[in-house]
Amino acid sequence: MQIEGKVVLITGASEGIGAACARAFRDRGANVCLTARSEENLRAVADPRDLVIPADLLVKASPQLIVDETIAKYGRIDVLVNNAGAGLYEPAHLGSPELATRLFQLNLFAPLELIRCAVPHMKQQSSGTIVNVSSIAGCVSLPWFTLYSATKSALLSLTDGLRVELRRWGIHCICVCPGYVRTRFQHNLISGEVPPALAPLKQRWSISPEQCADAIADGVIRGARTVVTPRSGWLLIAAAGLFPSLVDRQLESILLRELKSPEAEAA
Repeated sequence: MQIEGKVVLITGASEGIGAACARAFRDRGANVCLTARSEENLRAVADPRDLVIPADLLVKASPQLIVDETIAKYGRIDVLVNNAGAGLYEPAHLGSPELATRLFQLNLFAPLELIRCAVPHMKQQSSGTIVNVSSIAGCVSLPWFTLYSATKSALLSLTDGLRVELRRWGIHCICVCPGYVRTRFQHNLISGEVPPALAPLKQRWSISPEQCADAIADGVIRGARTVVTPRSGWLLIAAAGLFPSLVDRQLESILLRELKSPEAEAA
């Protein structure tokens, strides 16, 4: 797909990956529509040419409102980037059902509702690209991040199914699986704290929001099926597929030894 002149709608666009995506698509000549909860933060990262739509995706009417305002201004949506989401650090077997439900609403059902609102317009124009930002944690479940991994795995599966469902109308679906991206994501958690012992792993494997956004924009241009960034993330995904028991043991080692959890100390 050629990006120049296309209409790109980005959720979670007030900071991090979303704000970087706005710059990346704008620099490639797209008309950019930004949405997030904070109008002040959106205005801080938006260009005067951008359409800014403050909205809370957990409010039932918001997805349709976002799509309607985009269509009212531009008459079409060429690319939908479902980037908004949240994290949760706590053991799945001990966590709050209410927090788990909220996490699934943010990371799965809100993107799905936006897709449902945008797809009729994409069908009408016989083209479109849906980009769902999942995670490497959606490909390999991380035990300190189990519920988050579950939501991102569900989003990955949704993307794969939609790709087949929507192809006949010229609509393409891309799943993006970033590793650790240097954003404020860790400060915007629904609950829990980042285990301190993960700091060396984050330092070693992290990428900038700009690197992630460039990978997303380039993936849209070339019509990728899956974007894993950094590309070294494919090694973990491949290892988990080929040697699942070995990867499980390594993850357990990180969880119990390096993180020094209460369960490990009790054992």
